[in-house]
Amino acid sequence: MRDDDRLLDLPEPEFGSGVIGPCDICGTRQAVIVLSEERFRLCVIDFLNKTWIKSEKKPTAPAPLYRSDRIAFATSALASGQAPAIVLSPTKVVRHPAVLITPDVYGITTTLLDAAIRFAREGFEVMIPDLAKTDGLATGSMVAARASARLRGGVAVGSKEVVSLVRLYRDALDHLLAREMVDPAKASVFGTSFGGSVALALAAESSRFGAVVLAYPMPVRPAEIGQLVSAPLLCVTGSGDRVAARAVDQLRGSGSETGRTFVEIPGARHHFLARDLGAYHVEAAEQAWGRILDFLRARMMPPPPRPPPPPAKPTDPLAAPRPPTPSPRPAAGAT
Repeated sequence: MRDDDRLLDLPEPEFGSGVIGPCDICGTRQAVIVLSEERFRLCVIDFLNKTWIKSEKKPTAPAPLYRSDRIAFATSALASGQAPAIVLSPTKVVRHPAVLITPDVYGITTTLLDAAIRFAREGFEVMIPDLAKTDGLATGSMVAARASARLRGGVAVGSKEVVSLVRLYRDALDHLLAREMVDPAKASVFGTSFGGSVALALAAESSRFGAVVLAYPMPVRPAEIGQLVSAPLLCVTGSGDRVAARAVDQLRGSGSETGRTFVEIPGARHHFLARDLGAYHVEAAEQAWGRILDFLRARMMPPPPRPPPPPAKPTDPLAAPRPPTPSPRPAAGAT
């Protein structure tokens, strides 16, 4: 700002001056900062977002709803001490609730990318560890562990492979909740299929989650692991998915169903959210995403409490009571 930080309304404002005029991003007439070298006038909020607004954007182009970054986070689950991940951050400058996505052993799939984008557009900070690019994971043993889950009645929560994944995701959660714009009191986890079962194992040992969302999870061993999950839980499955049906039976039989919601999509099969697989069903997928987003918004983004009603005006004890209204007299000759 120049001239003692007073806002000016100059026809040819110079770079860095503060003026009154329309913001080129939001279009509102207000106090803006002039970036003449890039022919922008930005309000304070969009000035803070300038790090990811490219200069080739035309004036009046809206700011993106989120940005994505590749990061590395510290973890004790690997000998290297680091693991890669993708983070999607909403651009709105407020504290964001967080969603940790637990990928399957095959890494980041179209389903998880679809989920991450939907969550970020709603205002969630999203993190997906990238297993496919993680050095130090025995990929062959991970795939074998996933395959054996179908043959041996469920995902072995106590196996070396699952314990390693839970440690990795626990460290990912620590990193996610420590991010600058994340509200650490509003954390949730989302997983599908094998990744959903690992998310359940993670939620069973962590009390930091305010919501757990599973899409067609696989059964787990021991089946009682669901008793340790205290957070509100949503499980979305398809009526044509016998594998996930066994997982639902386990969750229903693992204690009280208070705080647990089970949604069965008619006709949907396993992996019905995966756009690149034959089980994908657009109507079923959109119905499921709607229920998932409603569940997360209700628990991670509750509406602010209503203000109390204004107090009633006190009556004046000295005010004279009104005389009763006399009833009309009947007309003469009336019967």
